[in-house]
Amino acid sequence: MNTDFIEALSEIEREKGISKELLIDAIEAAMISSYKRNFNTAQNVRVDINRHTGLIKVFARKTVTEEVLDPRLEISLHASREINPNYQLDDIVEIEVTPRDFGRIAAQTAKQVVTQRIREAERGLIYNAFIDKEEDIVTGILQRQDQRNIYVDLGKVEAVLPLTELMPTDKFKQGDRIKAYITKVENTTKGPQIILSRTHPGLLKRLFELEVPEIFDGVVEIRSVAREAGFRSKIAVHSRNAEVDPVGSCVGPKGLRVQTIVTELRGEKIDIVRWMESVEEYVANALSPSKVLEVQIHENEKMARVIVPDYQLSLAIGIKGQNARLAAKLTGWKIDIKSETQAEQEFGRVKTYTEEMHQDSVSID
Repeated sequence: MNTDFIEALSEIEREKGISKELLIDAIEAAMISSYKRNFNTAQNVRVDINRHTGLIKVFARKTVTEEVLDPRLEISLHASREINPNYQLDDIVEIEVTPRDFGRIAAQTAKQVVTQRIREAERGLIYNAFIDKEEDIVTGILQRQDQRNIYVDLGKVEAVLPLTELMPTDKFKQGDRIKAYITKVENTTKGPQIILSRTHPGLLKRLFELEVPEIFDGVVEIRSVAREAGFRSKIAVHSRNAEVDPVGSCVGPKGLRVQTIVTELRGEKIDIVRWMESVEEYVANALSPSKVLEVQIHENEKMARVIVPDYQLSLAIGIKGQNARLAAKLTGWKIDIKSETQAEQEFGRVKTYTEEMHQDSVSID
């Protein structure tokens, strides 16, 4: 060890942001273990590195006792006072025991410690960078795939995209660019672990935030998202500015904005509906593209009974109940759909429900 070593630690401190003092403390601690292992001793020792010259010294630490039972750990009062007459019982005496060839071992140990600390610091920087991106979108390159996961290169780190988080319509090969949503960032012993998803509703939300300036600026809000990835989604939007149409903003000129998102999601059908404070109107909008005659709200059960024209019943329910199921997820209300004929048979006359609200929704294939 020499002054070059101390200068190197100072350079690491400047470039990597790792405290030189912490590095030296860690090297000293590691050298104690190396000394005991290489010189087969159980002595209680202290390693000291001079902060200016880099000179290394090893000191055996012994307790002053009247009777020495273990000379590796103890020293008699008489012997201690030959070193310094001021020593008393139970004091600690330090005697230099630096081996002649300890420099080689010290250099090797220092290299290992510094390398490890740099690796830990870099992992910490990566973790801190990506923990801020949790619940956000990233783009990476597909590196490899096994039976359970796809591994995506994000530049400084490799992220994991479980196959269960792929959409049924996703088809990727090695080298493809993948846009995905970060669901979790964990700091593990092997470094930061980043978990991705292509099925999470957050992906749809973030894509709209990226494509629609009014959402990014906060003029239009996304109030709710319901998604069956790869098949169909519903998104409820609200405008804070009465002059801005939230649905039209999301659709974009000639449908360009929403079509960009549909393409990214491999043709996933997206229904954009206007969020309404009135539960009746909101539920009716959520069942887009079907028309609604009446919505009956049952607060205690948090259930909405919806009556639709006979010819609209299958459209309102959707294939395998998908439209009704997504509307329920979107609004947070249970939805019971009846045709006009069914309602008249069970409840009597059906009130005509305004159809104007259906201008507040749009369905994109």
